[in-house]
Amino acid sequence: MGVVEEKSVKPIIKVRKMKRITSIITCLVACMQLASAQTTPRALARIIQRDTSLVAVARMARQVLGEGFNAGSGYSQVWARDLNTFIETALEVNRPADVRGALLVFFAMQQPNGECIDGYVVKKDFTWGDNHPYYSTLDDIHVGFKNTVETDQETSLIQAVCKYIRKTGDRSLLQEMVGGVTVLDRMQQMLDYLKRERYSEQYGLIYGAMTADWGDCQPLCDDVVDIHPDSPMAIDVYDNAMLMIALDDLQTVCTDAQRCQAWKQWYDDIAKNVRRHLWDKKRKKFVPHIYLGESPIPAGFDELEVYYHGGTAVAIEAGLLTPREIAQANAKMLENVERSGMPTIGLTLYPVYPDGFFHGGMAKPYVYQNGGDWTWFGGRMIQQLVRYGFCEEACNELRPMLDRVIQNHGFYEWYGMGNVPSGSGKFKGSAGVLATAIEMLQDWSKKILDNEKE
Repeated sequence: MGVVEEKSVKPIIKVRKMKRITSIITCLVACMQLASAQTTPRALARIIQRDTSLVAVARMARQVLGEGFNAGSGYSQVWARDLNTFIETALEVNRPADVRGALLVFFAMQQPNGECIDGYVVKKDFTWGDNHPYYSTLDDIHVGFKNTVETDQETSLIQAVCKYIRKTGDRSLLQEMVGGVTVLDRMQQMLDYLKRERYSEQYGLIYGAMTADWGDCQPLCDDVVDIHPDSPMAIDVYDNAMLMIALDDLQTVCTDAQRCQAWKQWYDDIAKNVRRHLWDKKRKKFVPHIYLGESPIPAGFDELEVYYHGGTAVAIEAGLLTPREIAQANAKMLENVERSGMPTIGLTLYPVYPDGFFHGGMAKPYVYQNGGDWTWFGGRMIQQLVRYGFCEEACNELRPMLDRVIQNHGFYEWYGMGNVPSGSGKFKGSAGVLATAIEMLQDWSKKILDNEKE
């Protein structure tokens, strides 16, 4: 780019300021309308249709998601769990063949035991000192890696494949041969791996290592890359809900009756066992963890009081809560937001783990996954509110997420106290979940208004 003359700068700045002011005014007007409106479906639908901030944020999301499949600015890596949350919108702004190619790399890098890598990167960008790289003879371009102890990579990839098929209609992906094995069979190998190496016979549920809700960090150790002998093994609702969603998704894209029956049976078994072992009837919430060994929780801290926002949202997506329980969960999330002083229901968890329990910055409260605010999961709760008919609540709780995107001109990874943005400034998971939530609200409002015309 050439040098911009000084006289040309001021008008640009003025325009940007005016756009920002206009956006803020639009958001305020929408909030006032919603607050004052008779909250009939028609009134709400009209407000949604007139809300230009929804259009603006969706447009911004599509722009970000057109920049590749890496997790965001500052990240060269492609993660299965991230791709799963933005693949639908990514398919609208990228060539489907490119998205298909990004998925196939995971299958080429699949390990002999059926395990899925967490993510991959081209070899020249493998520079962060990981002592446990993963390679494959089927792919000489990429390096695979593990950097979370959650058991959600296999299920994330399966969900992403199913979303790709539903969005494109391209069922041929299931029969694509990777190293002489079809993608469908490779996904079954991933499920077999979970059943064989990450399954508790005692509880009938899968497990990983202890984290903060859905997070990638484990306590007691600075090494977050792999499960090791000191990792506290634990069962949580997030991992199992992700498996349920994957099992349900497979039944929507595969016509093999025998396999579908087996997947449905496992889905039903997990649902039953989650309610039996992880649902706290007294507190009307999910138990954070069932530890398979010694608990790492320090004396004096009652982990049973901790409410997991992200895991609960994914549990709702898996069909684990009734509409009444969803309403109670949403009310509790709002209560936690007020008590914590954090900006949105993207709040990871509340109350936070004690100072020093996790290492690094996350040792402090309301930092990263120890009580940080993540649109990446808050947006998924918004989606479920719309899905289950809580559209007014969805609009109200989505608003602060939209406002900060517009104010900060981007989709930040997470937010701290005072709504201070942190992490990647173009975090594609945030963009993806917001784009989907906005589309769901707009589709709902259009349906309501179209029915009115009939």
